[in-house]
Formats: sequence, C-alpha cells, structure tokens
Amino acid sequence: MISEECIETLFTRARSHNGWLDKDISCLQIQQIYEIMKYGPTAANSCPARLTFVKSKEAKKRLKSHLDEENIEKSMTAPAITIISYDAKFYEKLPYLFPHTNAKSWYEGKPDKINSTAQMNATLQGAYFIMAARSVGLDCGPMGGFNNETLDAEFFPDMLTKSIFICGIGYGDQSKVFPRLPRLSFDKSCEVI
Repeated sequence: MISEECIETLFTRARSHNGWLDKDISCLQIQQIYEIMKYGPTAANSCPARLTFVKSKEAKKRLKSHLDEENIEKSMTAPAITIISYDAKFYEKLPYLFPHTNAKSWYEGKPDKINSTAQMNATLQGAYFIMAARSVGLDCGPMGGFNNETLDAEFFPDMLTKSIFICGIGYGDQSKVFPRLPRLSFDKSCEVI
C-alpha cells in the first residue's frame, strides 16, 4: 500500500481549487503530468483523450468567451487551463495501441460505439490527469461551465476533437477553497454481494 502521505496528496487532503497563487508552472511539469497519466487503463488501450494546455495570454483570451461567467476569473488566473477532450477517430490509432487483433474494426462505421467509448475512456483519462497533476505537486480545479460547441469550434476546427471538461492547474490559493463538502458513507453508496 502507498503511504498515508501519498493518499492525502492524491485524495483526502487534495481539494478542487477556485483560486491560484501567482506562481507559474513549467512545460516540464506539464509533460510530467502526461508521462504519468498515459499509463492509466482504457478499453483496448484506446487512449482517446487529448489534452490542450491553454497557458499563454493569447490562448486564454480565446478561451474566455466560451466560459460561463462564474468560471472566468478562476480560469484566467490559473497558470494553465487544460481542455480534456477526446479524439472522435481514436480507433485509427488502435493498430499501434492494440496491435494483437483488429480492434479498429470494432469501431469503424459505428458512431454510437465510437462516441460512448471515447467519452467514457477519455473521462477516465481526465481523472488520471488530475491524479497525475497532484502527484507532481500541482493543484487542480476541474470544471464544466463552458460552451462545448463554441469552444470546440475555436480550438478544434476539424470537429474531430470534442471537449469533455476543463481543469485549471497550478498552485492553489488555500484561502479561496470552500469548506469540504460531505461525502456519502460506504453503506449509502456501496453494496457487497
């Protein structure tokens, strides 16, 4: 089992952040996040998630008009906002990612299966992204609250990449964290049969 300190870093002490310290993050940290998260499991090793790190002032200006009002300040002040999205043609990479069978044929011409597989697995990868960012010492502020359609048109004009959620990363300002909200107990959310 990993140490209690690791569990605290990843789960019990970690919080969703709404404000950020004025401290930049490096491209090395961004790369480290990906190098860790890429090992999380996905169906048939499909790896459909695509990450767009919005870091420059110019890129943040492009992002701003697609955000709901309550997400503008915390997004614009984050050292980076990551758009977690999925590749609608992820199955084209399966001959490389899952070479021991013709997994590409499981998806070709099956748009419902493509979308459900891509969304579920890219969302899993988004969770791995949060854990990876925390493991390299960064805080996260995941959020919805944006217009997927206009954001996708702005950042992914080929319309083959579809956003799921966005996540601020950086060094969180503890003074802006809300009090911890309750969680359901084991017996209210779990059953052993």
